[in-house]
Amino acid sequence: MNKKTTACPLDCYDACEIVHDGKILGAKNGHTKGFLCPHLNHYEKHEEIKEPRYKGKTISMEQALARLVETLRESGAEKTLFYRGSGNFGLMQEVSDHFFASFGATLTNGSLCDGAGAAGIIQGRGSNKNMPLSEIEKSEVVILWGRNPHVTNSHLLPLLKDKTLIVIDPRKIESARNAALHIQLKPHGDLYLALLLCRFLHIENEYDEEYLQEYASEYEELYELTQTVRIKATLEDIDVTLGQIGMLLELVKGKKTAIVCGVGIQKYSDGADIMRAIDAFAVMLGLFGKEGCGVAYLGESKEGIESPFKRQAKRVSKVNTDFSAFSSVFIQGANPLSQMPDTQRVIKSMESVANVIYFGLYENETSQRADLVIPAKNFLAKEDIRTSYAHNAMLFMPQILESEYGISEYELSRYLCKAFEIEIQSEEYYLSHFKNFAVQRIDGSWQVESREEIPYQNGFDTDDGEFCFLEEYDNDFDMNKKMFLLTPKSPKSLNSQFYREKYVYLHKEAGFLENQEVQISSEQGKIVLKVKIDATIRKDCVLLYSGTPGVNMLTSSRHSLDGKNAIYQENKVEVKAI
Repeated sequence: MNKKTTACPLDCYDACEIVHDGKILGAKNGHTKGFLCPHLNHYEKHEEIKEPRYKGKTISMEQALARLVETLRESGAEKTLFYRGSGNFGLMQEVSDHFFASFGATLTNGSLCDGAGAAGIIQGRGSNKNMPLSEIEKSEVVILWGRNPHVTNSHLLPLLKDKTLIVIDPRKIESARNAALHIQLKPHGDLYLALLLCRFLHIENEYDEEYLQEYASEYEELYELTQTVRIKATLEDIDVTLGQIGMLLELVKGKKTAIVCGVGIQKYSDGADIMRAIDAFAVMLGLFGKEGCGVAYLGESKEGIESPFKRQAKRVSKVNTDFSAFSSVFIQGANPLSQMPDTQRVIKSMESVANVIYFGLYENETSQRADLVIPAKNFLAKEDIRTSYAHNAMLFMPQILESEYGISEYELSRYLCKAFEIEIQSEEYYLSHFKNFAVQRIDGSWQVESREEIPYQNGFDTDDGEFCFLEEYDNDFDMNKKMFLLTPKSPKSLNSQFYREKYVYLHKEAGFLENQEVQISSEQGKIVLKVKIDATIRKDCVLLYSGTPGVNMLTSSRHSLDGKNAIYQENKVEVKAI
């Protein structure tokens, strides 16, 4: 079989390039460097849905599509909700937005992932431009602030070799073993740590005054805000020492520094403030707009690309959707009955929906509830293009294999558009449209043309070109009562895709035994799981991997204060033996 190249479709920082010669392999050139994560190494071992079904009975694809059209006609646009996740990150996945928006259905907004942090970044910088991998590679010091590259970002690891590494994380992640400094602070202590770092930069006159005068002239007002943080009491609250702060500042002094942030730090109501405070620390050091320096979070993956699909539509929150307001709910590439917060509310809300339609690859809680199940084609069996929120490449995803089952997002949307007399262009038209936003480099790679390798070189994208510092913060979160809930990504799964964890992870000093059955409870609900002892976490933490069945019985469906984001780690929890 001839080798063909494509790209990984998964919602992941790496967005890997793939060589396929009968099996999936990592491309040796570019950032993929010849190796793939466990998800892709085992991708073809996971059983996909092969046959459509209606009310539990197998039907043909023709019958499924006819049933879908009939259902949408009966419900009408006013009573139809389209709920799309990011199980596949290809740009062509949004073609179904085009149909449902044109039809007049309700779509969603908000985020289950990174919305609060992105909101904070935009408030400070005026835009969310990411520091690409190519610039992290040029840094001398890397601060992993809530990012665990061994699990979520394995292709970052080769870039960390021979760099000074600082880890800020409630867990002793694998990268902490080789770090010059690991600050194992309490969860939600990130805001206070960032503010204290800014304060001590000012006290010790270690900030970049020339840079601040030009691009962040209100830094004295930030210093006044940091003076509201009581140093001794706050350090005790977040379990950080003055020595650790001093060592961190010494390690970054005069160095090209990249602050690489994960999404866990902003899974709180004040998540926007947390990211904005971390950005402020980077601004005080003068890190933006310089080679090998900056803050890497999740950039806007579609930056520099105009969508060809109709997007204007009525929208409801993706975080606390009231499904009961609709007669028909079409769910694509998502598993809301597992991944939305406050599962009990979601179950109750979905009970009265007459027609739940699930369109995806794998069986899960939502497919089991669905009245109509339509199998999708996997990424090897359809055409697509993708971009990334961690680098600037545009990656092409040609059809590699023929598939006897499933239907692509474009094929399904074209069928529906024809049935409802809605205009739709050819698949080739849309693929060419996206490709036009990229330019080919000398090395053969394609890059989104308008993206900057070093963003913010000429100041920020605010009205006056200056960084807008945080002016106030909420200090209501109790750092001491009950236990903290951590919901990171698992090395075995991507949310509820692939191999899912079925344990709760606790430190041995939490007082429980390996395989002991315990009840974890919060204000929202409770769940019973067996214990795995984990020496890498703090004794005041309860770790439940995202995708663990039942984990969202414990989480709140409230939004973050900014960014309309889920706040999975806001609820404190209690654990007791049963």
